[in-house]
Amino acid sequence: MSRYNSIVILTGAGLSAESGLHTFRDKDGIWAKYDYREVATPEGYKRNPKLVLQFYNERRKQNADVQPNAAHLALARLEAEYPGGVLIVTQNIDPLHEMAGSKKLVHMHGEIMKALCAACATRHALHDDITLKSVCPSCGRTGVLRPDVVWFGELPYEMERIYRAILGCDLFISIGTSGTVYPAAGFVEEALRVGAHTVELNLEPSHGISRFIDAIHGPATEVVPAYVERLLKRARS
Repeated sequence: MSRYNSIVILTGAGLSAESGLHTFRDKDGIWAKYDYREVATPEGYKRNPKLVLQFYNERRKQNADVQPNAAHLALARLEAEYPGGVLIVTQNIDPLHEMAGSKKLVHMHGEIMKALCAACATRHALHDDITLKSVCPSCGRTGVLRPDVVWFGELPYEMERIYRAILGCDLFISIGTSGTVYPAAGFVEEALRVGAHTVELNLEPSHGISRFIDAIHGPATEVVPAYVERLLKRARS
């Protein structure tokens, strides 16, 4: 293992699963119980906004009781102690990275603990459920707040920043992702194109396993702390 100057880490639902949050695409995941077209698309929201708001209110309540696990804590430690650059790009909408102490972080799919005003485009921390009677604290309009979550058919956040970081990295790590959701599933190809070393840390091989130079499979709470320790040990030598 070489010492790397710039590390980009992509995280997905598999990272938070051991904290008790349901994944989306497993056989017993969230999309096995809900039709994503009804609860996670602009069209679904237009048809039945009350249903969509209830769906995310339930997800938010689930997030309120969870704690970061050893994998989240290890990544926060890497950011704090590694002498090079470290950026976490997460597909997760939960707050567990922040709770673990990570600061250099991009939520490309938004944050479930925030609301977005469809009228004035401001974002606000959420303390209560969103309903059709909720009032935007910035513009004062009623019924315009929605979860600050990227739905299917919408563009992920901060894509220019993400691609800039990937094109400048020499180590790309994918953790807890299925390798099926684009554009995130294509990040490894961009990293390979600039000569970065690519590593998959996952419970089992992802759909994109062939694009990774190295892969370590097992529970995130085991493989992530161990790999972080290797990186830090190498950096100190």
